[in-house]
Amino acid sequence: MKAHRRQRLIIILALVALAGVAIGLTLYSLRANMNLFYSPTQISAGEAPSGRSLRAGGVVRDDSVQRDQQTLDVTFTVTDFEEDVPVHYRGILPDLFREGQGVVIVGTLNERGWLEASEVLAKHDENYMPPEVDGALKAAEARKVMPSSGAVTGGNDERI
Repeated sequence: MKAHRRQRLIIILALVALAGVAIGLTLYSLRANMNLFYSPTQISAGEAPSGRSLRAGGVVRDDSVQRDQQTLDVTFTVTDFEEDVPVHYRGILPDLFREGQGVVIVGTLNERGWLEASEVLAKHDENYMPPEVDGALKAAEARKVMPSSGAVTGGNDERI
């Protein structure tokens, strides 16, 4: 192999290696900053990663909000009407936060199963529900409506 061809091959291999390293670092960075959405049912089933940032959503359960009078600590329960997840948040809650309203929480799941929230987002009007929360609530409702036994009772009956 001639010297100029060898030099050209080395340059091309170096560029390919640098591009591979750049792509790898970019993908690693994106993976570390990704917040996947989980419903309370998925969190209770153990599908959510512990110690990594995630988003969870549902409805604030009635009579579950407890505020510490000395600090800004708040604990409450988020539900999808199938499972509940306890949440701890330190800070000022949004003005629209209240029981019975939809919320999205950004935080990490600790080893006790509590969601340590770094951010709490409340819906902004009476008609809006975050798409992830709406989908999780509809899925939970669909699981409640579907019969657990697949038995057909009559001649022309159809299974749901």
